[in-house]
Amino acid sequence: MKLALGPLLYYWEKQKVEAFYQQALNSDADIIYLGETVCSKRRELKTRDWINLGKELANSNKEIVLSSMALLEAPSEIKILRQICENGDLKVEANDLGAVQILAENKVPFVCGPAINCYNASVLKLLINKGMQRWVMPVELSRDWLTQTLDDCQRLGIRDLFEVEVFSHGHMPLAYSARCFTARSENKAKDDCELCCIKYPNGRATTTQEDQQVFVLNGIQTQSGYCYNLLNDVPSMHGLVDIIRVSPDGEESFTTLDNYRAAIQGQSALVQLASKECNGFWHKIAGFQTQL
Repeated sequence: MKLALGPLLYYWEKQKVEAFYQQALNSDADIIYLGETVCSKRRELKTRDWINLGKELANSNKEIVLSSMALLEAPSEIKILRQICENGDLKVEANDLGAVQILAENKVPFVCGPAINCYNASVLKLLINKGMQRWVMPVELSRDWLTQTLDDCQRLGIRDLFEVEVFSHGHMPLAYSARCFTARSENKAKDDCELCCIKYPNGRATTTQEDQQVFVLNGIQTQSGYCYNLLNDVPSMHGLVDIIRVSPDGEESFTTLDNYRAAIQGQSALVQLASKECNGFWHKIAGFQTQL
């Protein structure tokens, strides 16, 4: 199995982003995803900056992939999408069907991102016909669902035509909205948000009256309150999963990648998940629960 460092979901200052990806070059990641997937107003790095960074990193031994946004709301965002899909050098992770269409028109192979609602073999076959080479499973699906889906793909004769990647570590992106919840939490309008999400480098936690962290607000994206952690579940991925994805949350991501590499190689024992970690979806139970 390979390791992937997923796209940065949060809004960081440009210098911090560039320093992070220079460190990523020396990390255990085999694949590095780049780009803004949440909000086009986040312009510390503009689209051209992301593309140039990708081309610079591509000189390493890492596979570099540009990720597109998951929710497009304006003609200017379509223009950005075309710029990403038509970059000419780097593979693209499509996070909406508009990206799939542009990539298919240009006959460019692509990665199907987790924001696309792809739940069965028939949809996978359609995407393969469009040029999909890798499928990142939606975060809410279980190992049992994946097993059944891949069995169906085997019957359709398409199982060997794509790789399977699973979001395995980080706060899971659960939903996207036209509203900006981070701005709303500061009593700001979306159009006058002052880019306040840059103040929350790992999103803004929300808790219940019982002080349970249920969600993390990240601009228009709502994430799981608990950190998804499938480290103990790596053995159950063998034969099913080709790529394990770690979502960036700071320099700790590189230690996380090391831990997953050790698990892949069978060099780690079971660990006790922290109180704010979960693995429920993988086991087909409530998402915020944990199961060893």
